[in-house]
Amino acid sequence: MELLSIDPVAIQLGPLAIRWYGIIIASGILIGYLISQKTAKKVGLKEDTLIDLIIWSVIMAIICARIYYVAFEWGYYSQHLSEIPLIMNGGIAIHGGLIGAFLTGFILCRIKHLSFFQIVDIVAPGIILAQAIGRWGNFINQEAHGGPVSRVFLENLHIPEFIINQMQIDGVYYQPTFLYESIWNLIGFVLLLLLRPHLKMGETFFSYLIYYSIGRYFIEGLRTDSLMLTEYLRIAQVISIIIIIISIICIIYRRIKYNPAKFRDVEGYYHN
Repeated sequence: MELLSIDPVAIQLGPLAIRWYGIIIASGILIGYLISQKTAKKVGLKEDTLIDLIIWSVIMAIICARIYYVAFEWGYYSQHLSEIPLIMNGGIAIHGGLIGAFLTGFILCRIKHLSFFQIVDIVAPGIILAQAIGRWGNFINQEAHGGPVSRVFLENLHIPEFIINQMQIDGVYYQPTFLYESIWNLIGFVLLLLLRPHLKMGETFFSYLIYYSIGRYFIEGLRTDSLMLTEYLRIAQVISIIIIIISIICIIYRRIKYNPAKFRDVEGYYHN
């Protein structure tokens, strides 16, 4: 019996196709925002403060994620210029999105006289949760997967049948790396929420960067669609290592610079 993959188009309205990929990404952003807004209200930020920051950061994240991806796949897109705007078909790079989002957030925080580190500490758990949800858009598009495996291998993972069926592409089963990263990020979401009250301001953000990058480094090594810097060097792995090193240096520097006997959490309170 031939296995049927999930239709990537959720709703077809004449010539307009609303894809599951876009719905899932948007859902992840919305859920991440709602969670972040709870903390923002708790620390006394006005509701529209976070809304403005997230709207502009998301817009720039999408643009930069696409630019990043296209730049490293220019050999293809230089011959298919009309496909560059078609992000609904996939083809965005999370590292490009993060760069765009955090740079935008930093600039807006300076303009609005807000604490950048307080803001990113607030949104970090929501971001990694949004990433966990967003990976299911890759699942629908049958992308961001690993190398060929047997059906028995997938069954031994004890994952639902619909995931196993969707990992069958043109008669070949592939490793569900999207699922590995989604689970990794979901665990990270819980850890960040548990650790945040015990960390100095800014360290929830750097912990997010370190945690996500560790998982991304190893999972990227299993993928077959990686953006490559050279024939053997994966861009995401190089970026992950750089992020980990810079984040650790920043944590150490800020610990030395500020009074080590005290620390201030995301709510702005000092603790001994």
